[in-house]
Amino acid sequence: MKLRFALPEDVSALLDIYAHYLPTTVTFEYTLPSPAEFARRVAQVSTVYPYLVLVDNQRILGYSYAHPIAERAAYGWGTELSIYLHPGAAGQGLGKRLYQTLMELLRQQGVKTVYGLVASPNPASESLHQSLGFQLMGVQHKAGYKNGRWIDLLWYEKPLGPYTPEPSPVIPVKRLPQRRLQDILNGF
Repeated sequence: MKLRFALPEDVSALLDIYAHYLPTTVTFEYTLPSPAEFARRVAQVSTVYPYLVLVDNQRILGYSYAHPIAERAAYGWGTELSIYLHPGAAGQGLGKRLYQTLMELLRQQGVKTVYGLVASPNPASESLHQSLGFQLMGVQHKAGYKNGRWIDLLWYEKPLGPYTPEPSPVIPVKRLPQRRLQDILNGF
């Protein structure tokens, strides 16, 4: 099993995994994005943040990525995390390892806080965030409507690095030293 950055040719496999979540409230999307739209999303995230895929014998079992928590410049040191595992790969500790690797890359980039937004109820995701030291910071009540009901959104947060005055800008992940990137990915 290995962890690597997403490639354009991964889009079909990533969409196959994401499709499992579409009927649920895990994602607030109603329809599956087109391959072109999904490829655009992967490429956009990858310009700054990690977009990781977990591969076992050429088969993608899951993926995780970070993206800005909000658009304004002052939010630049916080990211929201997302993770999707193939249903057959769930419950094996892979999500935890994937998230830990993602957070270490973000720490190296200079990200100060990571957030997990979890549609409630979602015991597996709630447990994952709590096990990794995330703290529940609040509930956004009735944040979305899907599958005939209003859904609350749990906001989790976790600090990654010191909150120093005048923080350096976040470094795009591909600008980190290649050796360091490979060590982190190999540590999975």
